[in-house]
Amino acid sequence: MHLINFFVTLQQIDTKLITTMKQLALIIMLMVPMVALAQQTTVGGTIIDEKSGRPLPQVSVSAGRISVVTNEDGAFLLKLGDKPANITVSHLGYKTKKVALRAGETENLKIKLQPTTIQLREVVIRTGNPRDIVEIAIKKIPDNYSRQPELLKAFYRETAMKRKHFIYVAEGVEDMYKTSYTRGIGRDRVAIIKGRRLLSQKQGDTLGLKVMGGPVLPVQLDVVKNSELLLNQEDMDAYSYSWGTPEMINDRLQMVVLIEPLFSKEYALYHGKLYIDNERLAFTRIELSLDMSDKEKATRTMLVRKPFGVKFKPRELSCVVDYRYTDGITRISYLRNTFKFNCDWKKRLFSTSFTATCEMAVTDSQSEGVQPIVSRNSFDSHDAYYDKVEYFMDPEYWNNYNIIEPSESLDKAIRKLVSTYQRN
Repeated sequence: MHLINFFVTLQQIDTKLITTMKQLALIIMLMVPMVALAQQTTVGGTIIDEKSGRPLPQVSVSAGRISVVTNEDGAFLLKLGDKPANITVSHLGYKTKKVALRAGETENLKIKLQPTTIQLREVVIRTGNPRDIVEIAIKKIPDNYSRQPELLKAFYRETAMKRKHFIYVAEGVEDMYKTSYTRGIGRDRVAIIKGRRLLSQKQGDTLGLKVMGGPVLPVQLDVVKNSELLLNQEDMDAYSYSWGTPEMINDRLQMVVLIEPLFSKEYALYHGKLYIDNERLAFTRIELSLDMSDKEKATRTMLVRKPFGVKFKPRELSCVVDYRYTDGITRISYLRNTFKFNCDWKKRLFSTSFTATCEMAVTDSQSEGVQPIVSRNSFDSHDAYYDKVEYFMDPEYWNNYNIIEPSESLDKAIRKLVSTYQRN
């Protein structure tokens, strides 16, 4: 699995190279003429809970095949070639809402979502073994998911926090080639189209440590396609299955199956929720959390390498994978992976807490005339994302690309890191 290389010792950064990059960027900015941009419609705003007024994160906002998700503040910005008649807003536990767009009223929208109340008549009482439903959903994967290769465009962001402060931010737009869901992930590839990163310049914020993650996570953590992760006979036998409370996604009833480790294995298992569409029997959402009862097993799963003298203490590894139904096909649409851990140093009284997050949102998909991403252009699982992308410089960097808008706290952190970088 790919490594998040978000902690780099400052000695690795060549100050002469940084100075040259700054000068070159300035020259390019002065030389490049103004270019007329193609007409573009932007739709933006904030999505909140109708009752509490609380901003809702990770809400899907779509216009046809183009989609984004809201950030931690409930904000979104959707960039489209043509002005759509409406947008569709959907979120777990809320009624799906279609919002009509009026001329001149496509920005600063305030959209309220109504929590879903499941009526008893909507619920099919399941009295059988919930594992049987999971087995049926697995057998129906070829019917519910794409049988042909597809090219997905996605936005990816990874961040690292030391205590409550951001010390690393990297983000990029990537192409993701996926073969038929009747095959495994062996030929699936990711290629970075454009990317940038920032690293704190404070010596105390750096740590030569690598944990699992990176832009290839959407390939490896596609639980439905990558059967080696969970949905195989050997691993499924290691879990107990029970019914959870039904939920609504996109106004469709979802069965919820809870999984818990049944016995111990040589590696750490997961606690999880599997959301299965009541009619289509397709997996629509998967939530997993690594079992932390055995810290050594959890460490082997999370940690790849650490400096000598540092004691790694795992606290959390959790993952959410969402799938969206469009044009008769269920596709991966969103992924969020969170690592939390502490590091102890010898001769230091207190440990330091770190949080690393990887987030991916599919913004578009293509199924016609799709060609595989050749190996030389793909992001390898052993590559370091830090080495593949450039520094933050241009405030209009993303231009026409659809991205996950940075939250207010992340935006402030980015401005602070950029300011510190420019002074050095």
